[in-house]
Order: sequence, then structure tokens, then C-alpha cells
Amino acid sequence: SCSRAKDVTMPAKLPVNFFSPRSPVIDLFRGQLDYADHLRQDSEIVLYFFYAPWCGQSIAAREEVEGVASRLSDQVLFVAVNCWWNQGKCRKQKHFFYFPVIHLYHQSFGPIEYKGPMIAVYIEKFVRRVMTPLLYISSRSKLLDFLSNYEPGVLGYFEFNASPQPPGYLTFFMSALHSLKKDYLGTIRFGVITDKRVAEEISLVHSGSVYLHRHVNTSLVYPSDIMNYTAENICKWALENREMLVRWLRPHGGKSLLLNNELKKGPALLIFIPYNPLAEIHPLLDEITKVALEYHNCNKSQAAKPDLQHFGDTGSPVFDSSASDAHKTLSETFSIAQYPCCNTVVLPQWHSISRTHNVCELCINQTLGVKPNKVHVPHCNFLEIEAALDSFYLQERTFFQVISNTIECSNFLSFYSPFSYYTACCRTVNRHFLSFISSEETIFQTPEVAFSSHGKKDNTPYSIPHIEDRNCFIPDLHISGTNITGLSCRTNKTLNFYLLDSNLFWIYAERLGATRSTHLKEFAAIVDLKEEVHYVLDQNQSLAGSTLENFIKNFSIFYSPLKRHLVQDPSLHLDKHRVITEVTTNTFYDTVVLSEKNVLLLYYAQWCGFCASLNHIFIQLARLLPPDNFTVARIDITQNDLPWEFMTDHIPTILFFPHQRKEQSVKFPEDISVNLPNLLKFILNHSSLSSSEPCTKDCLHKETVLQQGHISHLEREIQKLRSEIGALHQAHDQLEAQLSEARREEQRLERQKHTLEKQHKTLQLHSEQLQATYNQKNQELLEMAEKLQDLADASENLLKENTLLRILVASREEKLQSKEEIKESLQSDQVLSKDNDVSVSTATATLEEKRIDNADTIEADHSSGNRTE
Repeated sequence: SCSRAKDVTMPAKLPVNFFSPRSPVIDLFRGQLDYADHLRQDSEIVLYFFYAPWCGQSIAAREEVEGVASRLSDQVLFVAVNCWWNQGKCRKQKHFFYFPVIHLYHQSFGPIEYKGPMIAVYIEKFVRRVMTPLLYISSRSKLLDFLSNYEPGVLGYFEFNASPQPPGYLTFFMSALHSLKKDYLGTIRFGVITDKRVAEEISLVHSGSVYLHRHVNTSLVYPSDIMNYTAENICKWALENREMLVRWLRPHGGKSLLLNNELKKGPALLIFIPYNPLAEIHPLLDEITKVALEYHNCNKSQAAKPDLQHFGDTGSPVFDSSASDAHKTLSETFSIAQYPCCNTVVLPQWHSISRTHNVCELCINQTLGVKPNKVHVPHCNFLEIEAALDSFYLQERTFFQVISNTIECSNFLSFYSPFSYYTACCRTVNRHFLSFISSEETIFQTPEVAFSSHGKKDNTPYSIPHIEDRNCFIPDLHISGTNITGLSCRTNKTLNFYLLDSNLFWIYAERLGATRSTHLKEFAAIVDLKEEVHYVLDQNQSLAGSTLENFIKNFSIFYSPLKRHLVQDPSLHLDKHRVITEVTTNTFYDTVVLSEKNVLLLYYAQWCGFCASLNHIFIQLARLLPPDNFTVARIDITQNDLPWEFMTDHIPTILFFPHQRKEQSVKFPEDISVNLPNLLKFILNHSSLSSSEPCTKDCLHKETVLQQGHISHLEREIQKLRSEIGALHQAHDQLEAQLSEARREEQRLERQKHTLEKQHKTLQLHSEQLQATYNQKNQELLEMAEKLQDLADASENLLKENTLLRILVASREEKLQSKEEIKESLQSDQVLSKDNDVSVSTATATLEEKRIDNADTIEADHSSGNRTE
């Protein structure tokens, strides 16, 4: 019997060192987790680096961890554990879903998992936060620096005079470690005050009090009388009540809903800056956070620079105001309230094909008596705004010009009140091209306004700057403080501020529209997911506080002059020799809207199979139409963004843009099949001149010549089609003859098929009969073979018995011979014996012979009987 072969499994190779033997990292490459725990008992700070030797991310992070260990090995114990070796205890006890994993322990507290980027500076920053979770605030200046930071701060006051560890200090220390465990970004900073006079600056009197500082909202003191004084409760209280004005985003690179969840909260300002966590100062970051604080500062307090000398009853510091007085020197004739009531008005286009608007800022100025005095109105009255708009539209022509490179301002009295007048300052804005030339000496930066006798501003024209260069759309309508102070509470388009490290996440900036070849990785963009638009800050501008303020302010106004950024396919290479023009985002206006030709545009997508089937039709159409008057184009809307007025929700879509009437584009009917004749009829029906426009004799002559040329061209094409139709008829007749011949051949083959089927049935019956005969003969042969086998067995047995008989006969003959010899010897010896003895012996021998003969006879008969059988 054969035994089945056993499965052979090759054992895994023994692990080897992952880190160099000279590395400051202890490498437990056999997964000795118990030994790692033994080493942790003798160290205050321990970092565990769990890795898999085959993991590419573990290999990439190895050098980063080794660099951190070389700088902190004298203070932190670095242990690397192979958690993939199947015989090691780490693999048996830990079940990680990814590698590498970093755990930190502060004495017995841990593990604190690090989930940030696997970059040396970020890892070192987190390790240092674990090493010193509390900042020691020893003086008033350090307290001021702590409170001025944009990150939320938690301060605890403890008196160290009575004992080395005052009550509650260890709990506060553990709460700082808990915050690092729950928030790996480390957004909350913890500090401890030991000086009573410093603690009194923030109204902390009792030892063990905990204070949460907030810039915009009221700062809080931990309610120890309501909540238990535990590390978990303090950490939870701080996380729930913290103030997040600016948030860092650090996508981990895998599938995540981080960006989606944040963008769904509302419009987001994404700022990409190069960031070094270990740097002591961050000027650009400080400038950005100052803008964010001013933006959310709805109570007009100086949030960025707290004054520690005055505090309210709630324990929150009262800040000094440092508002600018640059815009308070206006003339009395143009006196505007500190909180003006304004509204943005957009005038109609000056021409049907124009891409420009006149935009005005209309403000209400209330005065009393002959000499205008300031009247502060805390809120805008809807009726007053409505009255101002009525008066404004009655004098609309005063502000209506074709193109104006200057801001035109006018004052006009109210028709409803003799003690109030309105101010309107207007300028021309291009809807589709706002990248104007910047200028340092523009009227936007001039704090004073002078009016002519008829109310218009008397000033020489200046070049219009880029939209982000302006301090404000109307410079004289500034409120006290910076332009965006408290703007988050005065607009329905409140922005959320997010920061991203451009050294790590520049690919996101490129997807939003950043330049790939820029040497300075600074970028800002506003993404409005609800409106499906995003705006990009001009990269020619430096990313500074004033630039961000203007960018935010221009986004927040009702009619935003910001240009929507459109994404186009960067891999598309245009070929001038192609019959069909390929349109992109950048070439859309030049090819379609501004073109002096009739344009037929096909909206398609790469995944649309039906769109591909239309290519040959459009190629034929482009060859038929005269290229001087018609353009056949297409655009891939999945790779190129278009303004909303030109977007479509159906693929494929065909639009026709007539010459000089591009705003009256016509859509090809969906219920009509897309073929060459229908497209030609559709184009000819909508390419004629509009009846509302007068046409001269020269125009009519040109139109007649053009139509005759079209007719002659179409007649030639019709003649070609007729010849092709005749050829098709001939081919049709030939096909009919071939089809009739094929039908006759089919009938003949059908008859042959029936005949073959009958023969097949007959052969099948004959085959069944032969099979039955074969089975019968086979059965008889089997029976005969069995009988022959029996005979062969019997013959073999007889041969054996014959051999035995021969042997027996030979033995008998020997015995008889020996007896005869004995008998002769006896006869010679007993010659003289008595006669009676001779007769007795003779008789005895005779009887013996007879008996032997009888036995031989019986044996012969038995053998012959066997042979007979």
C-alpha cells in the first residue's frame, strides 16, 4: 500500500537586527516584549518602536527614530521591538493593524500612542512634550507669553511651601499626560504657577485651582465643587471647553474622512506654510494666528495682547484696545459712523456680451443740524437700507460708466429725511479676469476723499491693483480696529482656519491650484464645499497678515470680487492641426465666448462610451463647415471646471454659440438623434443674424454670398451623397442576389441534414444491436475463461499427485528389493530348516506380494479416474 506524501512547510527565517548594533536604539528583533517591560522599570521616559521588518514605512521611519534617539538617548530609553516574528511574545500579545507604532511611557503612565507624521522633528517635539508636560510659570512675563500663544492654555496654581508635593499637583500633572494621550497634536498646553502674586494676575487665589485661558470667549476656572478633582475630569473639561481658532490638519496618508468632515462644517481657509515644530519662533504662524484672533474677536477686545492688570468679575482678563486712528481723520463733510450701515450694490452690465460690472458700496450717513455730527447706530435698519437703495437706483446713471479705472464716489441726500444723506463709491470689476497690476500708490490706500462740486471724486486715474493688494474696497468705510475685527460675527460666510505643513502635504496645495515649481511653499485657498467653489490667493503675493485680511474680507462681502479657481487637465497637449478643437478651462473664453466665429461645443467625459461614438460625426461636420466662420470644439468636463452658467448636468451635451450672441447659446434637442444632417440643420437654423439687429446692404450682400456659398457647398455634398446612394443601391442588389443564393443553399443543406439525421438514427440502432451482441459474447468468453482456469488448476493438482505417486512407487521398489535380498539370505541360511517352515514363509511372501499388487492396482485405478475427470 502506498502512503500519501505529507505537506512540507518551510520554517520562517530567523529574524536579524533591524537597527545597527552601534545605534542608540535597543533592538529586540526577536520580539522579547517581557524584556522590554523589564527595561522600562529602570527608566523614567521610554519610547517603544514596534515594527515589522518587511514594512516599507517601518524602514522609512527607522532613520527618523534613530536620529531622535541620537539627540535624546541620555534622557529617554529607545526600545525597538519586532512585532512580526511569530515566535516572539510581542506578536502573541499585541495585535496591531498597521506598522510602525510608537508608544511612550512616563514612568508608570502609558502607553501614550504617537499618531503624528513619522518625521524626526515631529517625533522629537512629541517626546519632549511627554518629558515635560507642564511649563513652569515663574514670572509675570512668562505668564504673558503663555497667555499670548494661540493654543489653548490650562494653568494650575500650587503652593510648594508646605510640602514637596502639594495636594492636587500630581493629579494636575497626570491630566497633562492624559491630554497628550487623547490629543496627539498636543493642542492644549499645561502650565503650573507657584508664585502667589503671579497667580493673582489671573484671579487664582486658592492652591489647586485650575484656569483655562481663552482669547475670545470668557476664560474658565475648573468647577471643583461640581466635578470631582481627577486627572480624567480635568482633561475632559479642558478638551470640551477649549477654544480652537486655528486647527492643524495632518492627514495620515491612508483612507480618511478628516478633510471631508472639516470641510462640511462650512467655508474653510486652508493655509500651507513650512513648519518646524522645534523652532523657537514662528513669525509667519504668529501673524496668521493674529489674523484669526482678530477675525473671531467679536467684542472688539485686543485679544492678541492680553493686559494682565485688569480683570472682570468672571476671572477673564479685560484687554486694551489698540485700534488704528488712520481712518478717523476724514473731513466732516464725509463723516461716517463708527459702525456704518452699508450694502453692496451690483449695477447691470453695460453690454450684453460684457464681462464687467460696476460694483458700489452704499452707506447711510446720519447727521443732525447744519453741522454734521456723528450719530452711532448699533444696528442697521432694513427700512433705511431699502430707502437708500430706492434713492440710489433713481440716480443709477450717475454711477453707470463703461470702464472706470478709479473709484467714483458721490453724496446725495435722502428723499425721506433732511438730516441724513447717502454715500456711494463705485468701481468697475471684471467678472472673469481680476489679476490686476499691483500698485503701492493707489487710491485704495488714500485715507482722505475730496469731492468736486457735483459730488464725484476728483482724482487722476491709477492702475487697478490686484484684489488682494487693497486694504478695503472702500477705504473710507473702515471700522475701528483692523478691517476684519469681529468679521466672523458680521457675515454669513464664516471661515474656519486650518493650517497644513507644506513640507509634508504640498500635494494637497497642488491639487488646489498651487504652482509645482515654486521655491517658497506658501499657499492659501478658501474652499466652500456647499457652493462647490474654491478661491486661491495669488501666489505672486507674499503670505502675510495684510494679504490674508484682504483675502478674507473680499470673500466675506455679498458680491465677492474673488475669481473662482477652475481646475484644468494638466496632461492635455493641444494640437493646432486637429480638426476638432480641444477646449480647456484656460482656453474656454478665448475659444468659445470671445471667439468671432460660430462655435459648436460638445461636452463629453472619458468614461462616456456614447460620446466616443460621436467623434466621427463631429469630424465630418468640422470638414464640411467653413473654418473661417465655424469652430467645432469639445471639452472634457470631468477634467476641466467651468463657470456655473456654462455647466451642464447631462453627458453628452451639444451647445451652439452663435456669433455676436454668445450669451444666447442653444442646446441641441435631446429627443433628436445626433447625426450629420440633423446637426447641419440645427446649426443653419441658429446661425442667422438676429432680426433685432439692423443690417446694411453690405451686410445683406455678404450674407447672401455666404448663403450662396453654403448652398453650392451643400449641393456638391448632396451630389456626392447621391452618387454614394447609387453605389449603395448596386451593392444592395448584389447583396439580394447573394442572399437568395444563400437561401437556396440553406434549403439544400436542410435536406441533407434530414437525410443525415435518418442515417444517424439507423446507425445508432445498429450500434445498439452490436453493443448487445458484444456484451453477450463477452459474457460467454468470461464463463469459458473461468472453466479453463478451473481445468488448469485441476491439471496442476494431478501433476502434483503424479509426482507423489512416482516417489511412492520408487520407495516401494526399494523396499521389495531389500526384502528379496533378505529372503535370499534367509533361504541360504535356512536350507536345512524344516519343510513346514519353508511352506509357511512361502505362503507369507505370496500373501505379501498379493497385498502389494492389490495396493498398486487401487492406486492405478484412482489415478486413472482422476485423469478421466
